[in-house]
Amino acid sequence: MHALDRAVYSAVASTPSPVLDRWMPKLTNAADHSVLWLVIAGGLALTGRGRLRRAALRGVVTLGATSLITNQLAKRLHHRERPLRTLVPLGRLSRRSPRSSSFPSGHSASAAAFASGVSSEAPALGVPLQVLAGLVGFSRVATGAHYPSDVAAGFILGGSIAAAGRRLVPPAPTLPHSHQSELDQITPRPTGTGVLLVVNPASHSGRGAEVAKRARRKLPDMLVVELTPDDDVEAVMAASARDAEVLAVAGGDGTVRTAAQAAIERGIPLAVFPAGTFNHFARAIGTSSADRTVRALQRGSVGKVDVASLNDEIFVNTASVGAYTDFVRVRERLEKRIGKPLAAVVAVWRLLSKDRSVTVTVDGRTHESSLLFLGNGQYQPQGFAPSARADLQDGLLDLRILDVSSKWARVVVLFATLTGQLGRVKQYHEVSAPELRISLPNGPARIARDGEVGELAEVLKVRSIRRALTVYRIRGKA
Repeated sequence: MHALDRAVYSAVASTPSPVLDRWMPKLTNAADHSVLWLVIAGGLALTGRGRLRRAALRGVVTLGATSLITNQLAKRLHHRERPLRTLVPLGRLSRRSPRSSSFPSGHSASAAAFASGVSSEAPALGVPLQVLAGLVGFSRVATGAHYPSDVAAGFILGGSIAAAGRRLVPPAPTLPHSHQSELDQITPRPTGTGVLLVVNPASHSGRGAEVAKRARRKLPDMLVVELTPDDDVEAVMAASARDAEVLAVAGGDGTVRTAAQAAIERGIPLAVFPAGTFNHFARAIGTSSADRTVRALQRGSVGKVDVASLNDEIFVNTASVGAYTDFVRVRERLEKRIGKPLAAVVAVWRLLSKDRSVTVTVDGRTHESSLLFLGNGQYQPQGFAPSARADLQDGLLDLRILDVSSKWARVVVLFATLTGQLGRVKQYHEVSAPELRISLPNGPARIARDGEVGELAEVLKVRSIRRALTVYRIRGKA
């Protein structure tokens, strides 16, 4: 095997080729210190697209972990001398003459790690990045830096670390776009006539005011009502709905929930302009930008979606009891920096260390729960990092409970969260049903709907209301 390794190296290194002489040194030099991969990651991040930004982050984190393991551990386990560079044409030699162990190839490990990490979040980039990674590995042989077996070992190591990363922090699921189907046509509003926009100008550090201004430029006949800190939001929404043919809202998910309630009661459609911090509902219906909402209004393109009712008050995304509101706050503060799954791990750790459980009874079964999540519609993936809904018309509630009644249960839950196996442990409970009754036998707890903290209650009557809300949405990816 060693003889074959040397023979292949000699054949590649000594092959006269103007193409290899010109391009192999450039490619191997570009990959020095992972510059090539960091530039690609920067380009992906600058697109502003959520999936590509997650891909860039995963690629860089995987690359960093691989580089550390390769250079500080793998190369120290078995020292191998570098191949003789005398066989390589002078013009093809790389500018750096590495002195560390030849086995395994650090460049190849980093290339495989980055390509695998990025492609797990953005599969469409898999083939081109893997081809590029393969060329980087080949360049290490062609320029005399490594034997072929060094490169192969590097590929295996980098790919294995990327696979472990996917196990630890699963990629965001790829779901069908629910806003692609069942759209109806109603009166187009090319200039915004009959539309009344209620805007929270303070939402997301003033983004609400910016969104309203942009929408007003494209819909000059649209009326705008700005909320003030002293306003009763429910009263303003109800009054605005009475005066409008179409109710529009620009604000966070809590404001959107109030607008949805007013639109349902008045029997008019709702247009959602994303102006909050996270805009979960706007993204779910496919209006992740103000321009998409404007186009839907101008075309008269609408669809019906479900809402859920908790003790006769609706929510459009999620509801919760007890510590889940704190869990969401911690997770959402961290998720843009470290990704939602890893942020969920940190949030679970912080909450479990505080032991703030609530006793709940569902269908006659009692659980000690630190986290209770209720979703309007079935969320994906399993666990406590739900990120998307494939269907906003499924007529289902999504109930998730973590049972942490003992210290051992907390250890099991934390380990399962770290390894992506939360859905398989007995401490995790998941129920999908059109209607639920949840009791809190130890007394009332605080309810939150769509992130807005509400009243105390000891009985939760929850039901899905099928196709209750008409929203503006258009075809195509958000």
